[in-house]
Amino acid sequence: MAAVRDRKSGGPGKEPIAVLGMGHVGLPTALGFAELGWQVLGADDMVEKIDHLKTGKATFYEPDMQELLTKHLASGRFQPTKDVDAAVAAARVVFVCVGTPQRENGAADLSQIESVARTIARNLNGYKLVVEKSTVPASTAERIKRTIGRYARTETPANGTNGRRAAGKESGARFDVASNPEFLQEGKAIHNFFHPERIVIGVESDQARQLLEDIYRPLKCPIVVTDLATSELIKHSANAFLSTKISFINMISDICDAVGADVASVARGIGLDPRIGHQFLSAGIGFGGYCFPKDLKALLYLAEEHGVPGGILRAVEDVNLRRIEVFMDKLRHALWVLQGKKIAVLGLAFKPLTDDIRESPALRVVEELLKEGAAVRLYDPEAMPAAQQVYPEAPGRVDYCRSAYEAARGAHAVVITTEWEEFRKLNWKKMQEAMEVPVLVDGRNLLDPSAMREAGFEYFSMGRGSRQVAMTASAK
Repeated sequence: MAAVRDRKSGGPGKEPIAVLGMGHVGLPTALGFAELGWQVLGADDMVEKIDHLKTGKATFYEPDMQELLTKHLASGRFQPTKDVDAAVAAARVVFVCVGTPQRENGAADLSQIESVARTIARNLNGYKLVVEKSTVPASTAERIKRTIGRYARTETPANGTNGRRAAGKESGARFDVASNPEFLQEGKAIHNFFHPERIVIGVESDQARQLLEDIYRPLKCPIVVTDLATSELIKHSANAFLSTKISFINMISDICDAVGADVASVARGIGLDPRIGHQFLSAGIGFGGYCFPKDLKALLYLAEEHGVPGGILRAVEDVNLRRIEVFMDKLRHALWVLQGKKIAVLGLAFKPLTDDIRESPALRVVEELLKEGAAVRLYDPEAMPAAQQVYPEAPGRVDYCRSAYEAARGAHAVVITTEWEEFRKLNWKKMQEAMEVPVLVDGRNLLDPSAMREAGFEYFSMGRGSRQVAMTASAK
């Protein structure tokens, strides 16, 4: 993480910044602002989460985050609090970073957003800039404005005074709502905060624009200023497009398997075209996590709600959902019968450098293996505590291991489901010698096929002619 020069405690502005929601967006954002010199109130009504932060321990794994937490608890520039009302009342700028989980129909559940808007309304004790940072569908900012305006006139503020007096003409209180979508990648969130490709702000007043430009100016990156709905739509569009690239290359990988081509070479060949680029062209078992699947569904719902055909988005989703079955077919082809087999699963998080297992393809693989009667030996550098909440240890059926080598002991196959760098650097000859049957199914195309065959494995991967190569090797 690049160091950011400290400023005096209290920050560039007179009032502290409030960040509401201490999850995967709110906590890195709050600590980033603290590092920029602001006094930050990190508010969340989940008492256990705040108590945990006050002890100096991060509530989830993210590179460089523990360092910043320790630093700014000590500096006093980051103050965790469960008193959300007090945080809102004390701040001039309030960043909303609460969850927007997905409903069964794909729509975003905005109940936490609505609740925060009501909290802000009853604490509207002067001008406030309410910054919507959570990922929300277009038009949400308008609903936040309406909600704050409505409840500021009717609710009793935390100080017990009349709502109209606190928020109305007598006090001169007013507010702006701005959209400032986050583009933080789990595993790179702190780096992304300090090295953004762009900052997007949707505003309706010069005052709101100036405040946000002042906050972000030290980051020295392009600032895209637009209206509220456009800003909201940029985030969903970006994630849907990246999801589309992933599903596209996964479809190509299936064609590569069918004709004996190499998807890695295809990806390189098309990625060198600057109109396409090389990022998000890694074939594998599909995308997961909290953002991509949810945002894809939310944009699809928004499109269809407004009569816009969303077929391309539905196809992206369908390709992604099919990846686990493609992967399982490779494993069945390699082992024939899965019932009673021991499978070492390397990787449980949905991506490396995080302990987040939400919508993790790796857990879907575990689920399918257990359904077919296999025993799983699981290892992940960070995500095992979270995974144990979903699949508790059951010796002989679900075993959590202290290392990849322990997971491989007596296994009939090793499968790679998360592309941790640690797995690339394993002594694969040692892994092979520990196994009952030297089968390796690489769901992330992490390893070199030739090197794995030299290490004694029957090696299968995604879209690199793995089926044909394995069958040829077996025939020899």
